[in-house]
Amino acid sequence: MQHRRSDFPTGFLFGAATSSYQIEGHAHGGAGRTHWDDFAETPGNVAGAETGALACDHYHRYGADLDLVAGAGLDVYRFSTSWARVLPEGRGAPNPDGLDFYDRLVDACLERGLKPALTLYHWELPSALADLGGWRNRDVADWFADFADVVAARIGDRVWSAAPINEPWCVGWLSHFAGVHAPGLRDIRATARAMHHVLLAHGRAVQALRVRGVGNVGGVFNCEYADAADQSPETARAAETYDAIYNRFFLGGIFRREYPEPVLAGLAPHLPGGWERDFDTIAQPLDWVGLNYYTRKRIAAAPGAWPALAEQDGPLPKTQVGWEIYPQGLGHFLRMIHHDYAGGLPIYVTENGMARDDTIGPDGSVADPERTAYLDAHLAEVRGAIDAGVPVRGYFVWSLIDNFEWALGYGPRFGLVHVDYADLKRRPKASYHALAAALSS
Repeated sequence: MQHRRSDFPTGFLFGAATSSYQIEGHAHGGAGRTHWDDFAETPGNVAGAETGALACDHYHRYGADLDLVAGAGLDVYRFSTSWARVLPEGRGAPNPDGLDFYDRLVDACLERGLKPALTLYHWELPSALADLGGWRNRDVADWFADFADVVAARIGDRVWSAAPINEPWCVGWLSHFAGVHAPGLRDIRATARAMHHVLLAHGRAVQALRVRGVGNVGGVFNCEYADAADQSPETARAAETYDAIYNRFFLGGIFRREYPEPVLAGLAPHLPGGWERDFDTIAQPLDWVGLNYYTRKRIAAAPGAWPALAEQDGPLPKTQVGWEIYPQGLGHFLRMIHHDYAGGLPIYVTENGMARDDTIGPDGSVADPERTAYLDAHLAEVRGAIDAGVPVRGYFVWSLIDNFEWALGYGPRFGLVHVDYADLKRRPKASYHALAAALSS
C-alpha cells in the first residue's frame, strides 16, 4: 500500500467491521428466529437458498478471528449484536447464552488491546416482532430501546463506542420499497413508516444508552453518490430525488429535524400521523458520525409514479457485485456530512471495502491486488478530507472476513481474510498483509 499509519494524524484509528448474522452462525447459542431466516428460506430470495445458520461460525471461533484483527495492527473491532440472540422473542426474558457470548467477545477485544465498537442492530429483526409488523409498527421504537437497555446493562461499561442502527436506508427503503432485503416488501406505505420508525427507534435507543452511562454514542449512515446520467432537467430532478432518499433523509431527520422535500413529495401521505412531533426524540445529540461508503450510481429519469427514476449501468471499473469504483464519492460525503450536518463532530468511515472473486492459489495464498488498490484510493480521499479540515478520526474496512452477503449469499467476498466455506479455514489475503505492513510503519 502507498499509505502508512504515519500519513494520518496521531490518534487516527484503523479498524475492521463485521455483523452478527453474517458471521456468527445463528443456529448456535439459543438465538431466536429472525426475519432473515424467514426471508432466506423463501425460494428465490437468496442466491443458492443460503442462510446464516452456520455462516463463519464466529460464535465458536471469535478468539481466533480477533487474533487476526490484532495481528493486522488494527485498533478497532466493529461488531453488532443480534437482537434475536439476546432476546429470542424480541421482548421478555434475555437469553443468558447470548449475553454471555457478547460479554466474552468484548473482554476478548480488550485483552488484545482492541477497542470494541458496538452496533446494536445490523438487520436481523426477531421474527416474533416481524409478526407484529416489525418496522411498520410504532411500538418497535420502544422494543428497540428495551433491547438497547439490556445490551448496555451487560457490556455498555466496556465498549469504546456504540451506535443504534447500521445503515437505516437498508432497513427502511431497501427492505420495504425495493424488497431486496428482509422482510422483502414493495409497499410505499410500509416504506414511509419503516423509514420514520427506524429513526424514532434510533433516538429512543440513544436515550436508553445514555441512561445506562454509555459514552461515545454515534449514528452510522450509508451514502451512495448520485450521478446524473445526462444533462436533462428531468434527470437532474431524478438524481436529486435519489440523493434525498438515500443520503439526506436520515441525516436530515437526526441533524436538522426535517425530511427533504423530494422525499416528502412521495412519502408524506403515507407517514404516520404526528410524525413531525417525533423530531425531539429522533434528534438526540450524538458524539460522532459514521459513514459507510462503497460506490456511486448513475441515475436517469423514468416514466411512472414517484420516485420516477432508474439506475443505469456506468462506465467505471466494477467490483464483483457490479458496484462502480468511485473513490471520489467518499471525499464528497466526508465534506458534505461535515459541512451540512455534523457541525464539527468527529467522523469515522465505519465501512469501506471491495467485493472480489478471491480464489486460493496453488501455494495457499490469496492474491487480491485490486482490493489493496481500492483501499489505497479511498484512504487518499480520507487524507484529502483531513487536509481540507474535515475531522475524520478513523477508517474501518468492510470486512474482516468473507461472510454471508445477504441476498447474494456466500458468493461475494469482501473480507481481508478468506474463508473456505467447506472447512471454515481462515487465510489472510494479500490485502490483509499489505494493510498490516502499512499500519506497522
